[in-house]
Amino acid sequence: MSPRPLPLIVLAAVSFSAAAIAAVEVKEEADRVRVEIDGQLFTEYHFTGARRPYLYPVIGPTGAGMTRNWPLKEGVPGEDTDHPHHKGLWFGHRSVNGAGFWEDSGKPDAKLGQIVHDGFVKVQGGSDKGVIRAKNKWVIDGSGELVCTDERTITIHQVKEGRVLDFDITITAGDKEVVFGDDKDGTMAIRVAETMRVEKAKAKGEKKASAGEGHIVTSAGKRDVDDWGTRADWCDYFGPVEGKTAGVAIFDHPGNPRHPTWWHVRTYGLFAANPFGQAQFEKLPDKNAGEFKIEPGKSATFRYRFYFHEGDTDQAKVADHYRDYIATVK
Repeated sequence: MSPRPLPLIVLAAVSFSAAAIAAVEVKEEADRVRVEIDGQLFTEYHFTGARRPYLYPVIGPTGAGMTRNWPLKEGVPGEDTDHPHHKGLWFGHRSVNGAGFWEDSGKPDAKLGQIVHDGFVKVQGGSDKGVIRAKNKWVIDGSGELVCTDERTITIHQVKEGRVLDFDITITAGDKEVVFGDDKDGTMAIRVAETMRVEKAKAKGEKKASAGEGHIVTSAGKRDVDDWGTRADWCDYFGPVEGKTAGVAIFDHPGNPRHPTWWHVRTYGLFAANPFGQAQFEKLPDKNAGEFKIEPGKSATFRYRFYFHEGDTDQAKVADHYRDYIATVK
């Protein structure tokens, strides 16, 4: 199954009522690409040393980190140490041709895979945007079997209303069909800062987690725990970060297969758009209802925008920014 062709590069037509306002510098280093906005760190794209590339940290418009630090930084007070594969911001899925490209470890009989960096096509900064375009191989452990390849373009904009990261990925099958299995654990994901959680981490001896100060809102009107497994154009996760309210919204592009996507968003801080988990999200009897197939030699493209903002969903005008996104990124 292959969607209509989509352009891979997202132009800097960010019409959030203003053009970009700061220079974006992109520096390739030995194991990462560092992105600075007006001389200050925004994020780093790590392409070695893990089972899949990821971005960490991500610094929001208030100057505070928007992602959980653990396991990439140890000993931060108040941080939970669950799910060690939740590293910053990443793309992966638990079942691709029967192999896991989501977790870092699994059951003894489970097949695991790695998304292996295969070089950069473009690493470039500029007065209005920065671009990282990279190639990757999806390889099964042990056998070395190549399942598919991807080419991803990450475009960073600084705008008056916040910070924007566009993540576009084209996945291409080789000489075999690629099957993304129906599984809740995927796909375009971020683990938000611990203080943004809707439910706090359980204290020792607690049977039930206490309420946090964060909230989750979707374009379909769902909120907090009711968001999980539902479909919407966008989803926003916000809460306190170092004394200020800040949030991150993920926009699902209308050109994506299966738009509007399902949201694998948890009150403990996992936040992911997953177009491949229909049976699990909707509790369908056909456990393969959400399978997505890419025919040999064909490609599928998925496009997302991360909007890092100050304030809550309404204060940040998330709905307006989504309309700008779909109007300017065709």
